[in-house]
Parts: sequence; C-alpha cells; structure tokens
Amino acid sequence: MNMKNITQSLLIVAGMAIFPFSLTYAQSPDLSYIDNGVQAIAELITQLIPLAIALGLLFFIWGLVQFIIASGDSEAAAEGKRKMVWGIFALFVMVSVWGLVDILAEMVGVEVGGTIDIPSVNI
Repeated sequence: MNMKNITQSLLIVAGMAIFPFSLTYAQSPDLSYIDNGVQAIAELITQLIPLAIALGLLFFIWGLVQFIIASGDSEAAAEGKRKMVWGIFALFVMVSVWGLVDILAEMVGVEVGGTIDIPSVNI
C-alpha cells in the first residue's frame, strides 16, 4: 500500500466521522455573532462620521486662523491658504460620500441607520 492510498483512506474515514456533526450544524446554525459584529461596526462608523467632519472643520479653521495671523508673511499666508483648501476638500469629500451612501441606500430600499436583519433558517 503506497502513501497516496493511505492518505485517501484517512481522508475518507475522517470525512465519515465528521459528516454527522456537519449535518447537525448545517440544520441549525447560530449566526447571532455575525449580526452582533455587523451591528457593532455600524454603530462605530455612525459615531465616527461626525467626528471626522468636525476634524475637517477644525483643520479649515486652523488654516483660516493661520492665514489671518500671518497677514504680513506671504509664506505663512500661503500655508494657511493650503490648509483651508485641504480642509474644504476634506469636508466636501466626506459630505459627498455621506450623500452618495444615502442615495444608494434609498435606491436599494435600505434604511440608513436602521438595523440589519440576517436571514436564518428555523427548522
């Protein structure tokens, strides 16, 4: 008997031993941990969106203050302008993505901020 036949025989025996257990788990899977994980991630993202927008606004205000303070220094004023432009760009991107997600959710028929129901089989 060669090694290939021994390996095939062991795989067949292992499969026959595991088969009844796989049927039991296939009939009544407990996927509540997936639902809990998805809900936790959605809640985290929901809390981080206003924080990200606030940081973009603070970056813009920081650039504005730097621009006003450095009215005589053209290099510092240019740095302030650059920060204001990047702050506005960051705010534009964040609000645009937020709007696109809302539009896509409305097109698909999903409630934004709602709960997610994972389908399950009850036998």
